[in-house]
Amino acid sequence: MIVTAPRNRATRWPAVRPWIGLAARLGLATVWLVAGAAKVGDLAASGRAVNAYQLLPYDVATVVGAALPFVELALGAILLVGLATRLAAGVSAALLVVFVAGIASAWSRGLAIDCGCFGSGGQLAAGQAPSYLPEILRDLGFLALAGFLLIWPRTPVSVDGWLTGEPAVEDDDE
Repeated sequence: MIVTAPRNRATRWPAVRPWIGLAARLGLATVWLVAGAAKVGDLAASGRAVNAYQLLPYDVATVVGAALPFVELALGAILLVGLATRLAAGVSAALLVVFVAGIASAWSRGLAIDCGCFGSGGQLAAGQAPSYLPEILRDLGFLALAGFLLIWPRTPVSVDGWLTGEPAVEDDDE
């Protein structure tokens, strides 16, 4: 009879980590795909949403707003297939830091805007209150996913793994 030692946290982590990474990668991919898809149909509205933050000149804000949905869709697609995961996580993290800083800036300056994260955004109608804290907390959660992927980019079912030939999940026999 073969007796095996009970698995402890240290021996479980290598087996569980890639699957957590897969969930983080697919979750972040979904966020970017949904955010980009919500804005790509109305690029002018996306530009107005960026302009509502009053951080960039109008012409620059409209260009950034028009380009942003395509950047989000590209990040989502790259993360979905698991190609250049660490790079996509780094770009995601940088973008999320910019988003959090922008929302915090709008909040601190007393602007009443919708962040435009998953839609057109822009100035809120009279009597509507912004929801800055939940938006910042949500983006910090997404930032945590990106951070996880920066540290542990190797996940199962990824183009990265296929290209390198390295298994994302460690064998229990080793």
